[in-house]
Amino acid sequence: MPELTLAQDADADAVLSANPLALLIGMLLDQQFPMERAFASPALLTERLGGPLTAAGIAEYDTEALVAAFTGPPALHRYPRSMAERVQALCRLLVEDWGGEAERLWADAGSGREVLANLQSLPGFGKQKAQIFTALLGKQCGVRPEGWREAAGSYGDEGSRRSIADVVDPVTLGEVRDFKQAQKKAAKAAKAEASS
Repeated sequence: MPELTLAQDADADAVLSANPLALLIGMLLDQQFPMERAFASPALLTERLGGPLTAAGIAEYDTEALVAAFTGPPALHRYPRSMAERVQALCRLLVEDWGGEAERLWADAGSGREVLANLQSLPGFGKQKAQIFTALLGKQCGVRPEGWREAAGSYGDEGSRRSIADVVDPVTLGEVRDFKQAQKKAAKAAKAEASS
């Protein structure tokens, strides 16, 4: 079992380390929201739903009650309704295609490319998010099928500070945040130059 420190909170990180579905949900919520808060949300959701998160449980949960659990306070995401619905869609797909077991997405895969393809089949997982999660699995969870670094693209690079896959403590969290801000700044500058 990995000892993750993505949420920078011992209790929230224990939930992520013990429950592959919680980790997958944290990754799903990691957009337009601070990284560590996205990864702390599965622990709050576990509390609000009254027990360990399971794909079958969330898939069958009353949608409005799930939205209420996401709304809080505190809210589990900047967009609680759409993210509650997306998490439920993810869990329904896991039940239909993967026997309700999130870890089968990577445990059943024979290569890094297959892990990436499995992740990309999920609602809310575009190529970039799937690559970051593939890197996270390889770097911190010991999931290293053949070609995993290649499948993860630059997120799989040794020693990089590009994404949540590289966060192991408060220092690396700051380095990843700095990298993301520099990327945004560069993109903004490029856009301004293109329109002038």
